Amino acid sequence: MYSLIVSPSILSADFLNLERDIRNLEAAGADAIHIDIMDGVFVAGVTWGPPTVKAIRQITSLPLDVHLMIDQPERLIEAYLDTGAGQITIHPESTVFLRKTLRTIKHHGTKVGVAIKLETPVQVIEHCLDLADTVLLLTCDEGFGGQSFQPLALQKISTIAEWRSKHQLLFKIAVDGGVQPETGKLCKEAGADILIAGSYVFNEEMEAAIRTLKTV
Repeated sequence: MYSLIVSPSILSADFLNLERDIRNLEAAGADAIHIDIMDGVFVAGVTWGPPTVKAIRQITSLPLDVHLMIDQPERLIEAYLDTGAGQITIHPESTVFLRKTLRTIKHHGTKVGVAIKLETPVQVIEHCLDLADTVLLLTCDEGFGGQSFQPLALQKISTIAEWRSKHQLLFKIAVDGGVQPETGKLCKEAGADILIAGSYVFNEEMEAAIRTLKTV
């Protein structure tokens, strides 16, 4: 069986000790760092901006997956492309320029992610799968950490995995929301490759938690 990629979400980190927690994640075997950017418009929460992502880039060699949960991400895409992020992920629900913005990211040489909220049909991203390096499926309601996994997401994972196989595409499937060993195993069985976990990683012994998620 293959090992899953684990990308802990620092939405569950201690914001007053962000550098410490990021360094601890790297030491504990995390494969990447997931950074949720929220603007209080597209989602209710508010987090960081490009300067914070730039600062994080200076303290870790891990890939940074910047998840833009913001309205009209095309307005700020150049600023985020300048942060050193390894991947930038955007939502179809947030923009009328989805494919154009994805192409801008890809043209820059940065990996492309496309994400959809729990209640958004997968069909809205079907026309963009050829551009994607990662498809991110939210498996709980957006905007807050510590929520429960919603089984509705499993069929969506399976559908995306079927499309990937049918069209011989190479993108990875990531899931975010209520991820722990039991739900991670269900997602893996449905076709997921990447587990984005916050509360589980930060509330358990970090190294053991990451190791467990990789091998569910």
